[in-house]
Amino acid sequence: MRTKIFIGLLTVTAILAWTVVAGAQTAPATPKLQLPSGETVWDLSGDWDAFVENYGMRARFGVYPNVFRITQTGSEFSAIRMKDNPPPSPGRAGSPSLRGELAKAGFNKVWIVDSGGIPWESKGQVSEDGKRIVIEAEPYP
Repeated sequence: MRTKIFIGLLTVTAILAWTVVAGAQTAPATPKLQLPSGETVWDLSGDWDAFVENYGMRARFGVYPNVFRITQTGSEFSAIRMKDNPPPSPGRAGSPSLRGELAKAGFNKVWIVDSGGIPWESKGQVSEDGKRIVIEAEPYP
């Protein structure tokens, strides 16, 4: 009888240990890349969900979601819209939306490119985990 209880407890312990090990989450790798200069910057390449909020004279274009595809070469990047902006905004899928240059702490320079192709000097930051970008164009007429 003792042997059966011991084997049962050993089995339960093994299952619990396996569950803890299998369920443990490892920290995701931070999306960074090393430049030839040795400097490390965020790797922004890929598709990003974008939430666009127009204000000032452009408030008539409203607030809407989009997707920006960022292509990065070294510290320089550019992005295109993956979807048409909703009317009355003339931004079309495939047109430029962002461009800039990264530095170790985030953005060195960043421009929002409006649907007419005009770049607006902007301010931006990358979250500590590299999964969120906030860009503001001030003053934005």
